[in-house]
Order: sequence, then structure tokens, then C-alpha cells
Amino acid sequence: MHSPSPLPLVDLPVRRLTRGDLVSCADLSEDRGWPRDEHRWGLLLSAGTGYGIAEPDGRGLVAACVVMPYGPRLATVGMLLVAGRHARQGIARRLMRHVMEEAGPTPLALYATPEGQPLYEKLGFAHVGGAQRVLGRFRAGDGAAAAPDPAVATRPAAADDLQAMVRLDLPVFGIDRTHLIARLPAFSDRLQVAEENGELTGYAALWPSGEAHVVGPLVARDTATAKALVTALAATTDRPLRTDVDARHEELLGWLVERGLEPGSRTSVMTYGIDDLPGDASRRFAPLTIATG
Repeated sequence: MHSPSPLPLVDLPVRRLTRGDLVSCADLSEDRGWPRDEHRWGLLLSAGTGYGIAEPDGRGLVAACVVMPYGPRLATVGMLLVAGRHARQGIARRLMRHVMEEAGPTPLALYATPEGQPLYEKLGFAHVGGAQRVLGRFRAGDGAAAAPDPAVATRPAAADDLQAMVRLDLPVFGIDRTHLIARLPAFSDRLQVAEENGELTGYAALWPSGEAHVVGPLVARDTATAKALVTALAATTDRPLRTDVDARHEELLGWLVERGLEPGSRTSVMTYGIDDLPGDASRRFAPLTIATG
């Protein structure tokens, strides 16, 4: 008797991922030249919903992605990766179509690389903005002109700041992100807040990714507050810094380049089922990670 022919990879079933798939997800990141980022995968698989296609032999993953839910108004899609040996076989499209079916009427958003953008456009996503990655050794600079605004006071976040951070975050992102913000103290190496007259005016986290430290999320009342938060976080690490800044914040981007960070890859913010991201973009300087929107 002949054994049945194996299914084409594009027809293999999509399944939910769990924290038990963390190493396989990290292997997939490494396969595509990204940092393994098991730390980030752990956060995403606990706070979001992972989807994947397993290798036919069950050893590892052909592809994976994570959907971060924010209630009925929005979900974001990130970390869509296909193993290099299986590229250009329609697997990313298969996985995205499954995600879109699972989302139903819930609008979707994502950060697309230049390579991925044509696929998302064909699936009906529209470009609504962009983000610029910068990476390098942060130089604090010399002299008063290089120092952060002395009127902006920052300090390490305390446990009783979390509710205030959620209140600050809600109008900025236009959606409730409590399930992510509550995980920041354990996820971050450093969590910093800006404060004026006892009221929070911004917050930012610093977390490890490969050889770098990532700044994100970065939420601030204005650019001066964002600069002060970045400066405070940079002073706590000797690693290179990385962040993905909303491209509309040209002043912050220019300042980061002056401080020694170099422009890297650009991503396109795309949405499906909604004309633009909710919230106040003027205070939304950088995401936690482009995998969460």
C-alpha cells in the first residue's frame, strides 16, 4: 500500500500557539535573521493569541504570528514569520487569511516591512502611517543645550503608578491596554515615568532584545517629555538603544540621531476595517514593539 501523499505546506492546518511553542518561535526568529527574543515571545504568547503552522514532522514551525487583542475596536498582528526554507509558497497569505477570519468584524492593524507590504495591500490593508527604527549608542552630550529640559522630572515607576499609567495611556491609544501595561514591570529592565505636580505626563519602558535595549512604549505629553524619558533610560544601560519612532515625530527622530542613533529600517502602519489608528498620535511616540501596534 502506498502511504498518503503529504499535504502541501500551504494546506497544513493553522493551530493556536502556547508558551510551549516559545522555543520554536524563537528558532523561527533566528532563522529569519532576527534576535531570538524569547523574552518578547514570552510576553506576546501570554498577553496575545499566537497562531502557527507546524512542520509536517512536528519538529518546529513553518510559520507563526501573534494577534494582540484590544477588545472589539482593534486587534494588532505582529511577528508574522515564515521559515526561510518555506518562503514564497503562499504560507504567509494562508496564515493571514486565517487570522482575518478569526478576527471577524474586529478591525486589524499591523506594522509592515517593505517586503511584506504588497501582501497586506492585496489582502485589503491600507497604509495610514509609518515608523522609523533608530539604533546605536546613545550619547548624552555636553553642555546645557544637550541636557533634557530641567522642567521635566522623571523617576523610576512604582507599583502604585500602574493605574495612573493606564489612565494616561487610554486616550493616547484610544483602546484599553491594561493587559499589556500590567505586564510591563516584570517584562522591563527599567520603567520610567514623567511627573508634574503629582500627575503623570509620560512613561517609557526599557527591555532587552539581543545585544540591544529597546525603548518602548514611549508615551509623553510632548517631545521634551519624550526626550527626558529616553535620556533617563539610556543612563541605566551600556547596551545600544533601539526604538521605532512614529515617523510624524520628526523632532524626536532628529534629536535621537544627534545623540548617536542611526536610522535603520522603516515600517508602514497599515489598517484593515478602520480608517486610522484610534487615539492621539501626538502623544504616541513609540510602541512597546511593532508586534503589538
